[in-house]
Amino acid sequence: MEQQYPSALLEKAVSEFAKLPGIGRKTALRLVLFLLRESDAEVDDFANAVAQLKREIKYCRVCHNISDTDVCSICSDAKRDSTTVCVVENIQDVMAIENTQQYHGLYHVLGGIISPMDGIGPADIEIDSLVKRVEQGGVDEVILALSSTMEGDTTNFYISRKLEHTHVALSVIARGISVGNELEYTDEVTLGRSILNRIPFTNTN
Repeated sequence: MEQQYPSALLEKAVSEFAKLPGIGRKTALRLVLFLLRESDAEVDDFANAVAQLKREIKYCRVCHNISDTDVCSICSDAKRDSTTVCVVENIQDVMAIENTQQYHGLYHVLGGIISPMDGIGPADIEIDSLVKRVEQGGVDEVILALSSTMEGDTTNFYISRKLEHTHVALSVIARGISVGNELEYTDEVTLGRSILNRIPFTNTN
């Protein structure tokens, strides 16, 4: 039975919250009612934070991670190992790996993985910028830290072919992560060990 709302404004707010991933209409209703109980100032702070995020957030021109500046804090950190670049699917993966405190190199965020079923091809993600980055020199190793799925493996293979002429060392994270698992849902100890125990990438074609 469809939920009946006493207010069109309430229903509209619930519909907007329900657009968020993992939020159903019941959860959306609880969130909206929670905000209604908050003070005007607190609700304004919430709304302003979201609006400011959307207006002012940047993407690092080097690695494509989310940043407050043109170059993110990781890429601009002189203490990081600039000779190693870890390739990940999304920003959540950067956060997951950083939480392990086991990796001290740089990143490259693809913004997705190759998935023909979803209409995502190599040109739709940041592979060309990765190739140019490696071609510029200074990178000794590229770690392919993509999810252990068919799409992740396909993307690994494509990247390996695109980087073949650079003779950069390619490695993949150890398979302590189960096939089909996504990095952001992997516990920090397992993920940290998978980075440390990475193995050379073998082009099986």
